[in-house]
Amino acid sequence: MKAVALYSGGLDSILACRMIMYQGIEVLATQFVTPFFLHHLLDNKEFYCQKVADQYGITLRLEDISHNYLHMLQRPAHGFGKNFNPCIDCKILMMRRARQIMEEVGASFLISGEVLRQRPMSQRRDTLAVIERDAGVRGILLRPLSAKRLNPTLPEVNGWVRREELGDLSGRGRSGQIALAKEYGITDYPMPAGGCILTDPIQGRRLRKVHDGALPFAAATMTVTDFHLLQLGRQFLLPGGGWLILGRDEKENNRIENLAEADDACLRLEARPGPTALLRRASTCYKDESARNDDLQRAAGLVVRYARKEPLRPETLVRCLLAGAVIPLKASAPDDEICQSWML
Repeated sequence: MKAVALYSGGLDSILACRMIMYQGIEVLATQFVTPFFLHHLLDNKEFYCQKVADQYGITLRLEDISHNYLHMLQRPAHGFGKNFNPCIDCKILMMRRARQIMEEVGASFLISGEVLRQRPMSQRRDTLAVIERDAGVRGILLRPLSAKRLNPTLPEVNGWVRREELGDLSGRGRSGQIALAKEYGITDYPMPAGGCILTDPIQGRRLRKVHDGALPFAAATMTVTDFHLLQLGRQFLLPGGGWLILGRDEKENNRIENLAEADDACLRLEARPGPTALLRRASTCYKDESARNDDLQRAAGLVVRYARKEPLRPETLVRCLLAGAVIPLKASAPDDEICQSWML
């Protein structure tokens, strides 16, 4: 007997896996990643999966669902939460993919670490039923931590798992989970934390503006890289129509440079430390060269404005790399009011 688990990395999903493994069932845990949560795990996926195996005895695979997630984000059937979080449609998307994996690996059912009434939007009793229905997993999805408070599932009815050994947890409290962790000998587990940036009020406002058409290209054409850039630094919409990302520290500067693509313009100071700026799709998103040149000049001024302060100079040289050519730009810092008016 084999089951596929939807694994978040939190204590609830760890316990759900261990509870079913304890009954002698092989569990393949699957952790989904998107540009909005856990995408960094792909940088060293083998190390991470081995760490989970060593710590918790859980076999894990990472699954990148970014492409399908961005498509869903354009028009989630069940709408957004308080910020820009399509939690119900997110769960449905992951459940659908988990069912496909279940069939691919020859598993018999799915499990998840969801706890009844733990989250106000996606873990109400009626919402759990909607997710099962729309994802096509009704009857084969077992939520071990709250199973005794929910209708019996196919694995329970068929005797694949012993219902009397499943949980009856409900609500936002953690005492039940902590007691279970102690029972299974799990002492080193992550504390609860928000993992999806779509639930963050600041990022949510920024992403909603983008969704509503703030950028110079349609939201439907945005790529995974675009959404990674949206999470970095200071963001500006320039008068000519350009989208500018400005690093706030060395780490963000390096990240911006690594994400830069062939049609982007990269700007930075030559003579002293300062931010790296990226004018996204500078080669292709402008209707005329004059508008692009004006925005490049504005971008250079912002690089000067947010650089390390030195004695005032009338103009500073900024190096711009665009389409393989180096363009030197002399710029001075714009007034703070102007900078604020350009912010996304």
